[in-house]
Amino acid sequence: MDMLFSSLATMHLQDIVDILLLSYILFRLYVLFRGTYVLRVIAGLVILWFFQRIAVFLGLILTSYALQGITAVAALIIIIVFRNEIRSVLQAKNLRAILWSFPHKTVRTPIEVITESIQALSRQQIGALMVFPATEDLQDFVQSGIQWNGLLSKEMIASIFWHDNPVHDGAAIIQGDRITEVGVVLPLSYRNDLPSHYGTRHRAALGLAEATDALIIVVSEETGKVVAAKDSNIIDIETDGELVKTLRKHAGLSEEDQDYLRKEKLEIGIAAFVSVILITAVWFSFSRGLDTLMTLEIPVQYTKSDPKIEIVETSVNSVSLQLGGSSALLKSIRPEQVQVRLDLDKAVAGRNTFSITRENITLPPGIFLKKVSPSVVEATLEVTIKKELPLQVDWVGTLPEHLILSAIKLDPETIEVIGGNRILENISTIYTAKIPLDNLQQSGSMMITPVLNPASLKISSESKDKIIVSYVIQPRAQ
Repeated sequence: MDMLFSSLATMHLQDIVDILLLSYILFRLYVLFRGTYVLRVIAGLVILWFFQRIAVFLGLILTSYALQGITAVAALIIIIVFRNEIRSVLQAKNLRAILWSFPHKTVRTPIEVITESIQALSRQQIGALMVFPATEDLQDFVQSGIQWNGLLSKEMIASIFWHDNPVHDGAAIIQGDRITEVGVVLPLSYRNDLPSHYGTRHRAALGLAEATDALIIVVSEETGKVVAAKDSNIIDIETDGELVKTLRKHAGLSEEDQDYLRKEKLEIGIAAFVSVILITAVWFSFSRGLDTLMTLEIPVQYTKSDPKIEIVETSVNSVSLQLGGSSALLKSIRPEQVQVRLDLDKAVAGRNTFSITRENITLPPGIFLKKVSPSVVEATLEVTIKKELPLQVDWVGTLPEHLILSAIKLDPETIEVIGGNRILENISTIYTAKIPLDNLQQSGSMMITPVLNPASLKISSESKDKIIVSYVIQPRAQ
């Protein structure tokens, strides 16, 4: 529990946005695909993924790799097998339908008009075949249809199935309050257990019902009887009440529409809540998982804003960070993404002790800090001063025995140095870089640099950083 609270305390704003965005995407997928086989298969994949994470937690390496492979292959199969359902969802008329609208599970149809039309066709013994799609796309199962897109009415249905109409033998597809296609050819069922008086219309209705979740209504041309095909079954419709009940059930209507709407709102609310909980769990599993630890050696960046304060000495130049998270995130870390900064603005002259905490460390999203070593560092600071010091040449080696160095001149003879007060108090002379005497044979001059020790010392901008050394060499007196 403490680990959970500590993880929540270290969450960034982008972490919360990450969870909310993915939760909304999952919620929208549920809204768009609910009632289809796609959603059921995706739920199965989620269960497989949870088992895979449990296998990782328990150290079952072979099982976890096997489940990971099965999940990846199954995801590919979903795209191939259910491409029609996915296409029908993504082929929305506008972006609003995909991003934030809440369609009902099925399309509600003007049932009274359809019922009256079927009654009239039945009385006149006019054969008819009507298809009412649900959630699945019918394009791969029907053919030879003529685009109609006519407004649904009793007269329109009667004219389509009139025996002199060229399209009366085909099926009419009805969606909402419109007849979208007429003269459609449906796939035939080859079941052997159908009654002998069932004709081609009945077999076509059952064939489409076996392949999709559509409702098909058949009016017999010989007897005028009405039957409905749904979910591989044929139901005899004896009364008008049974016909209305069948159409309402297919359209997702209950006797009390308010109860239906309340149930639908409750279902959507539960789906939104479950989406947030599920994505949060997945996010913590990936980004805050304890299955992987990594140790990095990171240099400490000491920062200060006061130019009069000089860092003389530090106890450490780098610290060891033990980081946790998923292996995928840890492997993707770049060096510039992890930084340790120590602000010295509140430090005083002398020795200071600082604790390195999470606030001093910059980490990528999804990576958390497990341990810092060392967690305490010391830094010695000094108030900087300027001091003018004489220069002295640092000669090394010896001249040949017959030569003697008779005169030396430095330009300039002094140099102004900036450094800590206590350091400069103990320095009385600044030496130049070493000049070997062994190679000197005659008088001359050379340009050389001063040597500052310790390295924290700096040459003032008012002084030259190059020194001209002029020397006179003469023969040694005999």
